[in-house]
Amino acid sequence: MPGRCVRFGLWYDFRNPAPSARPFEALYRANLEQIAWAETLGFDSVWLTEHHFCADGYTPSPLVLAAAIGERTTRMRIGTNLMLLPLADPVRLAEDAAAVAILSGGRFDLGVGLGYRRLEFDYFGRKLSQRPSLMEEGVAILRQAWSGEPVQIAGKRHRIDRLSVTPAPTHAPRILIGGMAEPAIERAARIGDGFLSTGGIGHDQYVDALRRLGKPREQGAICAGSWAIIAADPEAEAQKLGPHVLYQANEYVSWGAFGPPEAVRPFPDAPTAIRDGLYELYDADAAVEQLTRMLLDYPEIVDVHFWAQFPGEPVDSGSARIEYVARRVLPRVREKLSN
Repeated sequence: MPGRCVRFGLWYDFRNPAPSARPFEALYRANLEQIAWAETLGFDSVWLTEHHFCADGYTPSPLVLAAAIGERTTRMRIGTNLMLLPLADPVRLAEDAAAVAILSGGRFDLGVGLGYRRLEFDYFGRKLSQRPSLMEEGVAILRQAWSGEPVQIAGKRHRIDRLSVTPAPTHAPRILIGGMAEPAIERAARIGDGFLSTGGIGHDQYVDALRRLGKPREQGAICAGSWAIIAADPEAEAQKLGPHVLYQANEYVSWGAFGPPEAVRPFPDAPTAIRDGLYELYDADAAVEQLTRMLLDYPEIVDVHFWAQFPGEPVDSGSARIEYVARRVLPRVREKLSN
């Protein structure tokens, strides 16, 4: 696709697990400095994610961090991959997201998903069974809130009668919808401005859903969250990252990200998590080949972003991979796409 522009970005959860926990003030400062530095290296986007009540401090307030990142950067797009819309008051979320869009000069995209962790739903007084309707109505409210017109909805979960939500952003955030199950992917094609994928899951299903809905492929957009580990010696890098990778994978398993926790067994060790999980190991040549192939196969992909570092990994360790990708991978992929 001549002249095709794809953004490459970094993904953050700001986790800080024991025993490597450092003061959160230091961690936040180091990550913000890393993001500003990554922008100078040529990264185009930064993505934040949300969970609550996690001992490791998994980001509970991504929009606060998004605003801080907007002040530290000048051109990076800032997005969430993802926020848990069914847990939120959609009007309050619309107000906060509008503020980030205004502060960042229209560089913000709001990515949302259903969520799955019962503890979060119990505390916020939501039912897991009501997630689809909370999502559908929430998206409708967000769009109305940013339109400049009063919000009006009479749904199963929300009843709002001509409520004015101000200020409306000049550049409304795109609403991106994530998920790994077929209904969530279909919903992204039907009511979203794009699809947030995880580990390459769902690309074919999203394209098929666009077709079934009568939408041309060029109307679709995929922002792809990659779990690839890219380094000069990826096997050695994976061995070094073993405890962090195993921790990340098994925390998601225990929360129910890949199915009911009682039905999905945790990974016994890091090599198994890397082999059977969402991780991929690439050196620069392999990463260029794989990324280029994926981007040519799926012209809907407009963004690919990688974990900046894994839970508990020192920021400097993640920075080494960031620089390697920026200097050895991204220029070559961009050149191939431009030809």
